[in-house]
This record gives sequence, C-alpha cells and structure tokens, in this order.
Amino acid sequence: MTSFYASSRPPASWPQHAIVREVGLRDGLQSIARQLPTEKKLEWMTAAYAAGQREIEVGSFVPARLLPQLADTGELVAFARQFPLLRTSVLVPNLKGAEHAIASGAHLMLIPLSASHAHSLANLRKTPDEVVAEVARIRAARDAAGSRMLIEGGVGTAFGCTLQGQVQPTEVLRLAQALLDAGADRISLADTVGYANPAMVDKLFTLALQAVGDRLHGAHFHDTRGLGLANVVAALGTGITRFDACLGGIGGCPHAPGASGNVSTEDLVFMLEDMGIQTECDMSGLLALRGQLAQWLAGETLHGSLWRAGLPKTFEPATRPALSRC
Repeated sequence: MTSFYASSRPPASWPQHAIVREVGLRDGLQSIARQLPTEKKLEWMTAAYAAGQREIEVGSFVPARLLPQLADTGELVAFARQFPLLRTSVLVPNLKGAEHAIASGAHLMLIPLSASHAHSLANLRKTPDEVVAEVARIRAARDAAGSRMLIEGGVGTAFGCTLQGQVQPTEVLRLAQALLDAGADRISLADTVGYANPAMVDKLFTLALQAVGDRLHGAHFHDTRGLGLANVVAALGTGITRFDACLGGIGGCPHAPGASGNVSTEDLVFMLEDMGIQTECDMSGLLALRGQLAQWLAGETLHGSLWRAGLPKTFEPATRPALSRC
C-alpha cells in the first residue's frame, strides 16, 4: 500500500536529485590511529560503487610520516580507474601534493582553506591568504601539465572555530572569491568543527550563491552537536545538491576534541531518499558496507542512528533499484 506521504518528487523548494560524496576513506580514516589495510580500502570502494556511490574521496597526498593511514592513496586512485562512472577526489595541502595528485590521474583535488586565521595556522601553518597564493601556483602547475583535473577550494571553519571563535561571513565570502580568482574551478563550504545551525547555513549559503553562483559546488557538515542533518536540509533549501559524508559518521577535526564525526553517509542517504530526493544509492548495500566497516574498525567509535533502528516499514526509496546497480 502506498503511503499517504509518498510522492514521485520532493517539495518544490528542494532539488529532485542530490549527490553524496563519500569522504570516509580520507577524512574518516585520517582521524583514526589504526591503519586500515589497503585491501580493505579496496573492498570498501568496490562495495560503495556497487551501492551506487559515484563520487569518492579516496585519500590525500601528504607525507606518509604525517598520515601513514593515507600512504596508499596513489594505489587507491589507480584501482578506482576500473570503475567507469566513478569520480575520484583527493585532498592536497600544497603544491608538492598537487603534483602527485596530477600524476595520479584523479578527477579532482580538494585544497583546504580555513577561514579562521587561527585554525589555518594551527592546521596548515599558513595564513588563509597564503593558501590562496598556493592555489594560484597549483593552478599554474595543473595547466602546465595539460591536466583536466578539477580544483576545488574547500573553505573550512566557515561558521565558527574552536580556536578563534567567530568567523565573519564577509571573510568567508572574501576568501571564496579569492580562491576562484586564484584559479580554483569551484568551492565548497565546510562546518569543520560543528558550529553551524540551520539558520546560519541558510544565511551563508544564500549569500555565497549570490556571490559566486553555481561555482559553489557543495557542503561539508559535521555532526558535532547533532545538527548535521538539519544543516543539510537548510542547505538543500538554498539549492545545494552535493554533500560530503562519512560511512559510520567517522572523522572529525583534531581541533574539536571530544566531538563526533562527519555526517553519517547511511543516515544522510536515508533522509534524502525518504524525502523523495534521488541519490542513486541503494540503502541495503550501504547498510551492509557499514556492517563490514564496523568489523574492520572493531573497537573504534562509529556514529549514526540508522544502523541501530534499521529502515522503517514505510520506507519507499526515491531511487529505484535499477538506478543503483553498477
């Protein structure tokens, strides 16, 4: 029996489709001291693709001595090439990392910038404007290599900072424009330490869209204070259709001690699908993968709610099963 609430499309104020970029292989695993074996990461990627995920951040090109958890990023990018529809992204902190990313053949490099001056110095040892200057050098290197790799500037601590406190929207918008002027193809906004609420999200994303239009490409929310999904809904209302998430809600920021991790992939996909917004993802596949991850990371703290309660009997996914098969 069809539910009274079921609809072939979401309310007019929300998009009909959304993309969930899985960032657990990078953002999630870099926050866990344990090193997940490469073969398990390849299993993760394979299962995520089979469950319909088409954008995955597979790692970061940083020195192995700093993040040994991500030392196999090049191998993961190479493995990803066998999946014809998969778009791979990697995080790079500087020009040297970007050169490795360009050589790897990944589709996109994400360059993090903290709008908080204090957080930027603590996390990257650069001021925000020094990061902008690095983006210009990275853009020049990419173009010189004849690469078509996209450059995404991720503006973090966009809603506040544990070290600095308030971060003014005018500074976020200034840095977003500066990244684009320096050569970034697109930008995203991140609530790195979980300071955002839906009203703040609505205001800042509305202003950013007015300023840079469709070059604002996505949102990255943490569930530090339980507002991650609420903030996604607020961003949806402004027209944002791309969201980062981590399977099992792992990840976080070292400058937000005691905080839970990123928005949970399975919870986010469930919410979107239950709202009638197609993600092309298969819930049963994601939940099965989440179960595997819990075994691989036994003893680590995973987050999220759907795995506890399961899918409700009334759940009618917006994505038809045929769309989620690889």
